[in-house]
Amino acid sequence: MRIRRRDVYGEGRAARALTLNSAKRALRPGVLWGLVFGALVWSSATTYVKAFPTRASRLTLAASMRGNSGFAALFGPLRRVDTVAGYTAYKVGYTIIIIGAIWGLFIATKLLRGEEESGRWELFLSGATTRRHATLQACIGLLAGATGVWLTTVILAVPAGATKSAGIASSAMLFFVTALVSVVVMFMAVGLLMSQLATTRHDANLFGGAVIAAAYVIRMVADSDASLSWLRWASPFGWIENTHLLTGSRGVAFLPIVWFVVILVAVSYGLASARDAGASLLAGRDTGKPHTLFLGSQAGLSVRLARGAVIAWTTIFAAVGVVFGLVTVSAGRLLRASPGMNRAFGRLGAVRQGAVIYLGAVFLIVAILIAVAVAGQISSIRSEESTGHLDNLLVRPVRRSSWLLSRVVIGIVLIALAGVVAGIAAWAGSASQHAGLGLVELLEAGINVTPPAVVVLGVGVLAFAIVPRAAVMVAYGLIVWSFVVDLVAALFNGNHWLKDTSPLSHVTPAPAAAPNWESAAILVLIGLATCAIGVAIFSRRDLVSA
Repeated sequence: MRIRRRDVYGEGRAARALTLNSAKRALRPGVLWGLVFGALVWSSATTYVKAFPTRASRLTLAASMRGNSGFAALFGPLRRVDTVAGYTAYKVGYTIIIIGAIWGLFIATKLLRGEEESGRWELFLSGATTRRHATLQACIGLLAGATGVWLTTVILAVPAGATKSAGIASSAMLFFVTALVSVVVMFMAVGLLMSQLATTRHDANLFGGAVIAAAYVIRMVADSDASLSWLRWASPFGWIENTHLLTGSRGVAFLPIVWFVVILVAVSYGLASARDAGASLLAGRDTGKPHTLFLGSQAGLSVRLARGAVIAWTTIFAAVGVVFGLVTVSAGRLLRASPGMNRAFGRLGAVRQGAVIYLGAVFLIVAILIAVAVAGQISSIRSEESTGHLDNLLVRPVRRSSWLLSRVVIGIVLIALAGVVAGIAAWAGSASQHAGLGLVELLEAGINVTPPAVVVLGVGVLAFAIVPRAAVMVAYGLIVWSFVVDLVAALFNGNHWLKDTSPLSHVTPAPAAAPNWESAAILVLIGLATCAIGVAIFSRRDLVSA
């Protein structure tokens, strides 16, 4: 009897440790993304009120967008865009849904298949616990991350909707946030299942990414033609649309969402108990042809490790550029009818109107995405150290400064590629619609938004050298801070000292305004200088584990 009590006690301790570890690693990025989502909702509501202050201007907006199947296919159906609530749901809905789905998938595969692949789960499974119970505890930790996203978004979104000018009821906003965050939970469940099916985290992400792509394509087809609207019930994204975000709040659409999550978790729970450690339902290859490209040197290894992320982000920027380029002409017509929006961008330095205003806004969004991509490189750098992989290099004749410098160079290459690809892709999309914008003009606009990312890279490298455990939070925190400050500057005339703390505020909204190459050069110099200082400090400090 004593042995049984001791086993139960040991199993309880192992379960609590795994739960706390998973919750800690999911909650921090969850809160960060909640801040981003809440800021998006707040900015959309505030921008709409200022850009379309009268009932007549809102009806004009709704009339100009009505019947545009292209907009509906890309961003979802148009419902009551003549109201703050309808416009907010339309404007930020799919931005949050796509980001939430990707993050939910990635964090789930990271905490399940990623932990198993690295061997850390063996420490828990060698004790008084089972794979099935460990999977359940990881699910509880993931739920803590989703709760962090929901609560942080609510804290920012509900007050924004409750303002007199917005007039969105708190209950409606709570429903809206819950529906959007449900996509995080759904794709956490997808990541949970893929972690049981796939041999590696990379494969799990690929399989889960295919699910995201299929869900989006089915939803696009459903929204492109009214006669195909029934297809929304075949897509997780369509289920969220069917809740009628801020335009009716249909709770019945939550039923397939709940069943989807319950079924995937139950299946994953069963598969986890039926397989051995390191095994998977879909067998991987035990052998394969050796791929030694770039493995002849330490710098080559860094390129090999980072190439997947670089290719993925470059593809994303190409897709973003083409998609937004395709709707340039339509968006330009809407913005010409919005004096308020033109004034808002005028505060950022815009001197032209119409389609170029729209592209100016798009490229500022691209600037944020490039910064996020670079922050991901800081996360990768820190992961190399915290997991102990860096030790395997530094016990050889490899200098610390050389290793970190190679990662910095990769970050700079990623930044340059992102700006160039986004500019060329936006030109290709807009040229197909005869927008009348030149390749050089949009290429300059793409390069114009890269300097803030160089600053984020420099600050992240410096933080990695001084406070390595906080480096990732510092990098992402600078992005969030810059976004909020830049947003406030676009809507109000604030304190210029506060505005100067945001790298984004020093970037003009090209092509709506001429790029400020002097400010760009200063930002790049600041970023490179902080990178150099960070490399020098890192070469003299001890390694710090997780």
